[in-house]
This record gives sequence, C-alpha cells and structure tokens, in this order.
Amino acid sequence: MESTTVSPRAVAGGTKSAASPRAAQARPAISGPRWLPWAKGAVFVAAWYPLARIVLFGMTDRLGANPIEFITRSTGLWTLVFLCITLAVTPLRRMTGWSVLIRFRRMLGLYAFFYAVLHFTTYVWFDKWFDVAAMLKDVGKRPFITVGFAAFVLLIPLAITSTRAMARKLGRRWQTLHRLVYAIGVLAILHFWWMRSGKHDLVLPKLYGAIMVALLGWRIGAWLIARLKARTAVRS
Repeated sequence: MESTTVSPRAVAGGTKSAASPRAAQARPAISGPRWLPWAKGAVFVAAWYPLARIVLFGMTDRLGANPIEFITRSTGLWTLVFLCITLAVTPLRRMTGWSVLIRFRRMLGLYAFFYAVLHFTTYVWFDKWFDVAAMLKDVGKRPFITVGFAAFVLLIPLAITSTRAMARKLGRRWQTLHRLVYAIGVLAILHFWWMRSGKHDLVLPKLYGAIMVALLGWRIGAWLIARLKARTAVRS
C-alpha cells in the first residue's frame, strides 16, 4: 500500500546501471540478507491466521449466536490491524535503520486489502444478500457504513498499483496516489469508532485510534523537520 515498492526513480536508476560491473557486484546487497525469504514466508503464512481461525470456529460451531456478525467484525478488525502494521513499517525502518523492513510493506498492505475484501463481501453477500435497497437504507441510518465503504473504495487503486511495473508506469504520480493510505487510515478509525459507539464500547477504537494518531503524527513531524532543515540549508 503506502509506497509498497521501491521508488520509480530508484527502479529506473537500477535498470540503467545493471550492465556495469559495479552494479553486478552490488546485486547481492540489493537482494537482501539470506534470511529474508524465510522471514517473508513466515509473515505470509502467519497472515492467514485470522482466516484460518474463522474457518476453524465455523467447523467447530464456535462462531457464536450470530456467525455473520462475528465474521464481519473479525475481518474488519484484522483489516485495521494490517493497515496499522503497514503504516508502522516506515517509522520502524527509519528509527532502527533496518532498511530490509521495506521489503515486507507491499505484502502487509495487500493483506489489509484482502481482509477488507472479506469484510465487505461478508456484509454485501451474507448480511444483505446483494439487496441494494437494504444497503442504501443502512447508509441512511448508519453513517459508519458510508465511511467504511469510502475507505474500501480508496484501497482498490492502491492494491491494483502495488506492483513495481505500475510504480514505473505511473512515475511520481504513484507516490501521490499511495498517500491515500493516510486518508484510508483516518476513515477506517472513524468507521470502527462510530460502529462501536452505538454499543458504548470504545476500548478498541480508542486503542487503534491512538496508534493511528501516533503513526500519522510521526509522519507530520518528520515532514515538518525536513521542511525546517531545507529552509535552514537554503539560508546558510
């Protein structure tokens, strides 16, 4: 999602220099450490846990009195979890200096989209059975559905353009497009908050709201510091 691949400029630069001996010698460093494929494989498998849990609970009759509500809320919560983890990659990478973390971001972002698709499909299919009139009625009565739908729609172009080929094709517009993830994060928190406020259960919304504020606040702070340094450099 958010800048889920290397920048188009870096990709283009790597393509131009690939024929030189120095570039050939640098390839092992670009490919990452030897443990990276194993780590990515472990993350890939672990990310299926929420779905496996739902399937297991369904097979053992542990989805509760309202299975559809259980599935809808579970997939929605894990969408938010993966969205927060995806947004946490950049701050962690810069604070720790572990540049290899960037190699996990696209996969994590796509898992956020995957669970968002399951969340949306459960509502449209199993809850409303594709009844457009019922869904429109829901929108009028429950604004959190409108906010959640808007977040889901914004996720679609980010998932479609998450490949390196699309990053090269879009150029600078790719980075601008993927900044939509910040708006998606805000909309996701609003969706969760308004949904839980009807039942006066705001413990989790407050927790994830604080996490999102910290993640977006860090980016605003980093941007302000960069602007200040740039102005200082120009003056000096």
